[in-house]
Amino acid sequence: MNHFSLCVKSGFIFTVILFATTERLPALRISSPQSVQSASCSAPEYRQFDFWLGDWDAFDADKPDTAVARVRVDSILEGCVVHEDYHDTKGSKGQSFSIYDASRKTWHQSWVTNRGRLLIIEGTFQNGEMFMTGVDRLNGQDRHVRGTWKPIPGGVSEIAATSTNGGKTWTPWFDLLFRPHRP
Repeated sequence: MNHFSLCVKSGFIFTVILFATTERLPALRISSPQSVQSASCSAPEYRQFDFWLGDWDAFDADKPDTAVARVRVDSILEGCVVHEDYHDTKGSKGQSFSIYDASRKTWHQSWVTNRGRLLIIEGTFQNGEMFMTGVDRLNGQDRHVRGTWKPIPGGVSEIAATSTNGGKTWTPWFDLLFRPHRP
């Protein structure tokens, strides 16, 4: 028997075994009457972060003439999630997923990067601004993080600060301006 015939025969046997075993598995059900209702994400709270949706060039606030990143922010999963795709000019890439958790009346964001970083922050929309906080680990030490997004004329502002002393004092981390992307 040649290698191709063996692969085809092995693939067929695997497929038969896979179908035979999966037909006997119970269906996974994770929805309940409450989650079905909230899954539509039609409540106004789910639209609170929509001001950030767009195709953006990001600029440091102190250097507003030189783009530091290209950022695309889309509404995904039937309007339930705000997805950010970030690419800076130095090769760093990141993605965030933000969702309104109706059960806790809280916004949640998970940020991941191509440098192996994870940041989880949560907060609320108040006075026209999205405000989130969290704690990550940097060099084995807890680092508190807070960020604010708000619509501004011609775009969006995102300002972040960090604290390594439990929030007693804060150090600016970044101050970005998002403006519509220009090709």
